[in-house]
Amino acid sequence: MKYSQSCRTKSSGLLFFRKRQQFLDKDVSLSPRVALVGMPNVGKSVLFNALTGIYATVSNYPGTTVEVSRGLAQIGEQSIIVIDTPGMYSLIPISEEEKVARDLLLLEPVAAVIHVVDAKNIGRMLPLTFQLIETGLPVLLAVNMMDEAHHWGLDLQQDVLEMELAIPVVCMAAALNQGIDELKHRIEPFLPVQAPMMPA
Repeated sequence: MKYSQSCRTKSSGLLFFRKRQQFLDKDVSLSPRVALVGMPNVGKSVLFNALTGIYATVSNYPGTTVEVSRGLAQIGEQSIIVIDTPGMYSLIPISEEEKVARDLLLLEPVAAVIHVVDAKNIGRMLPLTFQLIETGLPVLLAVNMMDEAHHWGLDLQQDVLEMELAIPVVCMAAALNQGIDELKHRIEPFLPVQAPMMPA
């Protein structure tokens, strides 16, 4: 899979980056959070970049050496914070990365949890989906890499999977920018309703 090139800020653009960073820091406490979770190598970072673009920052999770990416995304009329959690196989952690991912989900308030899975290996990734659902978290399943699955002759019945899991399912190929708009549309119902602006 072709991954988007990471953005390294050059010194000439440092002031611009700091302004974007201040903008992000300001909105982190004000906007609803959506967390991306999943095993390594399922395209979470590609999806994160597609949703947030340049409005992103990377920092260590408090008390750890594990890096967590957070970024701003626009969903309908709302700005949201997207959190790219470290790769995890289970909610029962066996590594520092998995513990950070679990703590992010269980200790920080999130409006939605997007479980990103590889369409070619969906069978071995669904156990984590079940764990997330059993915790009572608001879960949306993003079946990524559908282009690669189709290349191998694999297909997915989205409506059947939605019925079986009783959660929204989106089929996508984030690296090709396919399914991003549908994902945003399916995130909207999870977000808190904004209070109308009072007239001046």
